[in-house]
Amino acid sequence: MIEFSTSGDISIEVNGKRLAVAQSYRARTIRESRAIEAFGKRSPVGVMAGRTTHQIDLSRVQLLDEALSDGIDFYGLSGFTLVIAKPGQRVIYSGCEWSGIDESAGLGSVVLESVSLIATKRMVLP
Repeated sequence: MIEFSTSGDISIEVNGKRLAVAQSYRARTIRESRAIEAFGKRSPVGVMAGRTTHQIDLSRVQLLDEALSDGIDFYGLSGFTLVIAKPGQRVIYSGCEWSGIDESAGLGSVVLESVSLIATKRMVLP
């Protein structure tokens, strides 16, 4: 297993505005691939790379006070950005759509225990 340290900044943004922060994340990139078959051959002659998607699971997601006061409905978010700050770089997942939300809260706070996202793009910036 490869371990990466974070600088403590995992945030969800819409139009450059931070709406929520998360305590931890797990990311998985999947690329569909297809074998190329040739007539008369018993084995594939190659493999063709297909579409890439990024699946991210966030834990202990909390909406920021500004988002709450603006009446942001997390369930209505679409096409948002996830930013993960690591020492010396930022990983940006864009075109995000949520695929699952597990919610629980105590008195006076709104915490989304876990959020699963699908992203269309991943970019790393210094």
